Amino acid sequence: MICDEKKIINRLNRAEGQLRGVTKMIEEGQDCKDVLAQVTAVRSSIDKIVKLIGINNLLDCIDTLPEGLDGQEALEEAVELIVKSR
Repeated sequence: MICDEKKIINRLNRAEGQLRGVTKMIEEGQDCKDVLAQVTAVRSSIDKIVKLIGINNLLDCIDTLPEGLDGQEALEEAVELIVKSR
C-alpha cells in the first residue's frame, strides 16, 4: 500500500508533462543543451518518485512483517528493489 498516493500521482503527472515538453523541444529543433537540461530535470523528478515509493515500501515491509520472518531479510529485499531502480 502506498501511503502518499496523491503526492506520488502529482509527481508522476508533473514528470509526464516534463517528458511531453522534451518531446516538443526535440520536434521544434531546440538546442541540445536546453533539451539535456530538461531531460535532467525529468530524471530528477523520477528519482524523487522512486524515493517516495521506496520509503513507502520500506515502511510497508516493517509494518507487515509476518511472524517468524527475519526483519533484516525483508528490509534487504526492499532496499534491493530501490537499488535496482537506479
